Amino acid sequence: MSIAPDGDVKIQGVSLRSLPKISLHDHLDGAVRPATVVELAEEIGLELPAGSGDALGDWFTAQADSGSLVKYLKTFDFTVGVMQTAEGLTRIAREFVEDLADDGVIYGEMRWAPEQHLAGGLSLDDAVDAVQQGIEEGEDAADRSGRSIRVGQILSAMRQNDRALEIAELALDHRDDGVVGFDIAGPEDGFPASDHREAFELLAANFMPVTVHAGEAAGLASIRSALLDGRALRLGHGVRIVSDLEVMGRDGEEVQVKFGDLARWVRDREVPLELSPSSNVHTGAIEAWGTELADHPFDLLYQLGFAVTVNVDNRTMSGTSLTRELALLVDAFGYDLDDLETFQFNAAAATFLPVEEREELVEMIAEGFQSR
Repeated sequence: MSIAPDGDVKIQGVSLRSLPKISLHDHLDGAVRPATVVELAEEIGLELPAGSGDALGDWFTAQADSGSLVKYLKTFDFTVGVMQTAEGLTRIAREFVEDLADDGVIYGEMRWAPEQHLAGGLSLDDAVDAVQQGIEEGEDAADRSGRSIRVGQILSAMRQNDRALEIAELALDHRDDGVVGFDIAGPEDGFPASDHREAFELLAANFMPVTVHAGEAAGLASIRSALLDGRALRLGHGVRIVSDLEVMGRDGEEVQVKFGDLARWVRDREVPLELSPSSNVHTGAIEAWGTELADHPFDLLYQLGFAVTVNVDNRTMSGTSLTRELALLVDAFGYDLDDLETFQFNAAAATFLPVEEREELVEMIAEGFQSR
């Protein structure tokens, strides 16, 4: 299958870009336009490894495709570096929303870590307000162009630091001003959710939805801690849950699998997996199964009934879009429009929105797929 430079393909005569989509795992500092990084870096005197938007974009993708989450995360020094002012945050958030709308996304959840954006003198509240302003400007711009999109903020605490309780309180303070959930991000291995139990208890007591990065750079113990200590409603990536499955063989086209207790719980409780195919390859999250996207256990998890969703993680670093991720999965596993619709239904059901609004998204997806 030939994937166009913009990531688009036609499936059963339908452009993937034109289909309504939901984006659940999408980092703001991982989705900055390279040309914007170049422009803002020049204003503040930040030296970059490349001088043009195209060259910097190529550098990001080359560095990110390292097989190491630690190396992958180092590329964020340059995007975060230009996100230290209210003006920079607002612009980048606005462009983020515009890019989502261009990608056919009708609802997205933007995650970012406010504690990383204080070097220029902003307060945590200032940073959240600046991002929210950018979101609203982006939504208005999309409206004017005839596209409908809504975006909510997920505030991430950096799990290697000790500010999770403060960020949890920040999320609660802004829950009526665009914040829809909480997350912990950063180096997963060695920093379990249990390190931040007080923050998670506060969020649970106030019924704030939580997703936790788990099962990306660490294994089953990390996933268990996310669910039990973090009380996560979704798993950020969660791909290593497959380690709790033992493939016994095949009966025709049906895979015979023995479930561990954790995998059965995640499957039976329909805990959404925020899978990010390209990123999972780039960071080595699937290294136990291979190094190519066709090796990704996405299809096994899907066939076994897990609540799989498709995400970009970091658009800039992985040089991707949600349209492109879907196209890559179609190419690797032969999915059709019904499969792609299922992934969007799963994502809509997993959003941190009231049930009535989730049902509206499901209707929009069904209408969008049926009308094509």
